[in-house]
Amino acid sequence: MVDRKSLPPVEVARHCHSMRKLIIQTIGTAGMGHIGGDLSVTDILGSLYFHVLQYDPEQPHHPERDRFIMSKGHCAVALYTVMASAGYFPVDELSTFIQPRSRLNGHPCNVKLPGVETSTGPLGHGLPVGVGAAIGAKLQQKSWQVFVVVGDGELQEGSNWEAAMTAAYKQLDNLTLIIDRNRMQQGDHTQDVTSMEPLADRFTAFGWETHEVDGHDHAALINALTAPRTPGMPRCLVAHTIKGNGISFIRDRVEWHHKVPTPEQIEQALAELESTP
Repeated sequence: MVDRKSLPPVEVARHCHSMRKLIIQTIGTAGMGHIGGDLSVTDILGSLYFHVLQYDPEQPHHPERDRFIMSKGHCAVALYTVMASAGYFPVDELSTFIQPRSRLNGHPCNVKLPGVETSTGPLGHGLPVGVGAAIGAKLQQKSWQVFVVVGDGELQEGSNWEAAMTAAYKQLDNLTLIIDRNRMQQGDHTQDVTSMEPLADRFTAFGWETHEVDGHDHAALINALTAPRTPGMPRCLVAHTIKGNGISFIRDRVEWHHKVPTPEQIEQALAELESTP
């Protein structure tokens, strides 16, 4: 593996600010995407890729890399943006999102884009795959870590809770789950679909080391992700986020789950980002 430098939180924040601009432009060009969730998960992905994860974009299949699984695959634009920003492919390629023959599918596809660990899209699959990867690392006595990002609405899938039980039973202290807790899903607020709280306590009851963190505070995210592990326990971060964070007319609005901004709205969004540090 290359000796990849972990950036300080202020530099991570700068990258995430640039990523938000790219997300807006990419979805606007494609006329398709899940802009609300992309903007809520941006700071989580930036903290992972620019400070926490060990990887080499020149050798995306390096056997000692950390494994990252983006279970909420509908937020592919955020994943592609952070991967491009981290050097996996040219940033200009983002303009090909969902175009014919593009490597950048509407959901991430690991046979098309090196660096995508597993194809995702059907919700509830990422954490079970992550548990399997973490078990594999244990069996091989490897030191690489497994990180999984899920959406909070995705936790309505029972497969996640089966995986959570298995992770605790197998004492997978090489596994970290980050929940993008923006409290919204397609068409509604999560609490109006099914009860989720107390979410952190539920994972604690399942045998996980659990923390709650501001999902837009890069220093807090980095500290929680890199803190010393509790031996024998998987780690869960409930990252409290805001859907559409960073753009006033998208922020905390259910209808922007997969609504596409007009050219005028794109201009307004980019202007807002230009006016903020």
